[in-house]
Amino acid sequence: MFPPIHATTILAVRHRDKVVIAGDGQVSFGDTVMKRGARKVRRIFDGKVLVGFAGASADAFTLFEKFEKQLQRHNGNLRRAAVELAKDWRTDRVLRRLEALLVAADKEALLVLSGSGDVIDPDDQAIAIGSGGNYALAAARVLMRHTDLDARSIAEIAMKEAAALCIYTNDELTVEEI
Repeated sequence: MFPPIHATTILAVRHRDKVVIAGDGQVSFGDTVMKRGARKVRRIFDGKVLVGFAGASADAFTLFEKFEKQLQRHNGNLRRAAVELAKDWRTDRVLRRLEALLVAADKEALLVLSGSGDVIDPDDQAIAIGSGGNYALAAARVLMRHTDLDARSIAEIAMKEAAALCIYTNDELTVEEI
C-alpha cells in the first residue's frame, strides 16, 4: 500500500469516543539502534490534532509545520488541511523530496498522508504506518472487536506486540490521546 518505511511504528486508533496515536521510540540507522526514546507523535493546533510520522525526522518536522499552517488556514478542518498539504507535498520541488508518512487525527477524522498525494481515511477505525505497522494494526483490530479495552489500552498492547515482532520497533512508547 505505502512505500516501505523502516525503523518505526505508528498506530492510530479511534474507539469509544477516544482517539489515540502511539509511536515507538526507536531510531535506527541501518542495523544499528541510534536512539531508544525518540518522540514520533505530537500534538499540534493547540492540542486538537494528533500527528505521528514514519521516515526521516527532519522531513517529518517540516511537514508538521506545513500541516499546522494548513490547519490554521482552514480553521482546523483536518480533511481539508490534509488534502492541501498532500497537494503541496506532491507538487512542490522541495517538499516532494521529503521521505515520510504522516498519520493525523482529530475528534472526527483519522488519516494517512503521503508524498505521492494520498490522503487515506481507513474503513475501520485504526490505521498504522512504518515497518511494524501491519503487526500493530492487526493486533489493534482484533482487540477492538473482541475486548472491552479502551482506545489507549488497545494502542499500547498492539504496539507492544509489534515491538515483539519487528526489529525496527521498540516498546518505548509515546501515546497521545484526545
